[in-house]
Amino acid sequence: MLPVRKAPARPLSKLMASKQLPKLLVLLAAGCLTTMTGGIVSPVLPEIVQQLQLDPRWAGLLVSMHALAIAVCTPLFGILSDRIGKLKVLIPGLVLYAIFGTAGAWMQSFLPLLATRALLGAASGAVAAATIGLLGTMYEGDARSRILGYATSAMTTASILIPLIGGWVGQHHWQYAFYLYGFGLPLAAIAAVLLKEGQSGQSSVIPANQTQQLLQILRQPRTLQLYLTLALAASVVYSVVIYTPLYLREAIGATPLLNGSVLAVRAIGAAIVSALLASRLAKAMGTERAIALGFTLMSLTLATIPFLDQLEWIMPTAVLFGMGFGVVVPNVYDRLADQAPSELRSSVLAIGTGCNSLGQFISPLVLGPVWKYAGLPPVFYVAAAVALGTGLLNLLQHPQDSHQ
Repeated sequence: MLPVRKAPARPLSKLMASKQLPKLLVLLAAGCLTTMTGGIVSPVLPEIVQQLQLDPRWAGLLVSMHALAIAVCTPLFGILSDRIGKLKVLIPGLVLYAIFGTAGAWMQSFLPLLATRALLGAASGAVAAATIGLLGTMYEGDARSRILGYATSAMTTASILIPLIGGWVGQHHWQYAFYLYGFGLPLAAIAAVLLKEGQSGQSSVIPANQTQQLLQILRQPRTLQLYLTLALAASVVYSVVIYTPLYLREAIGATPLLNGSVLAVRAIGAAIVSALLASRLAKAMGTERAIALGFTLMSLTLATIPFLDQLEWIMPTAVLFGMGFGVVVPNVYDRLADQAPSELRSSVLAIGTGCNSLGQFISPLVLGPVWKYAGLPPVFYVAAAVALGTGLLNLLQHPQDSHQ
């Protein structure tokens, strides 16, 4: 691995210093918009399926189609943001996010709606690449680890509200939920005012001759394993995002608002754990063991979903699943950040975000046929097996690979 020097840890008060805080809040808000990309549609998916008379095998793609575009575009935008500057990618990405997202409200058939979802994903990829690149280069060492935890917490906190809002708006008509993507426009204006290229704290734009160094990092076995972990984690999470609303409607006749509530509760555990416990668990147990613990918790809760038909059991299970997710994500991204020097970190992290999105896209392709031919309960069993296997994969990492 290429050597990476870490800056000394800074206290929390300096992380949240008054000059940096407004910029940090803007970046966290942009990250929350990427969470909205799929979260808005999921609570109203049963209504879309019913009104457009969609094939169950392909219906889940409406929730995950954007993820394929993110998987393809985020690495490209990450490299571009390192070359031309992150703000030149972030602000146009926010504008296009609003345009393509709201366009879905006027689509009345499957293929045009799927196309707008793909374009929205491309714009979301630009936002994600620039945002995580800025966060990854504004801080170093333990400070970066904690900020990535706060970022995960902010996005999962947003995912508490987003399904609730999407479900509430979708109660009136599923198309209305798509108007929520319009928040990208005012955020683009705020980012243009508050974020300055020379004041964001990022390293200077990288020269083209560092491509070879980037390829060397990407060939590292540990880097590839972390990318695989992100993809599998995303596949597991999307098994919940896509199929839990369908299961709850079938099992208890859940409305869009109730489905949104269950998806929102799932994020509470993730928000708390990612902000307060993820980095502490990594220090106490070792990063790989902490990641394995998170996957194990996700696996156990997934396996119980088909046995739940009462809200007093469904809600705590959703919280526990979110807690496992909250341990996994910031620690995996922090390990990825360790793989590269600061001037290449946007590219490395953006590729990780692309792998995350690829996992989201693959999830319904694999699980859709399981749903169609075997029913919904086996969907959750397959996802639980994937989570358990991914946890074991991380547990088998050598001790010297763990955070010191």
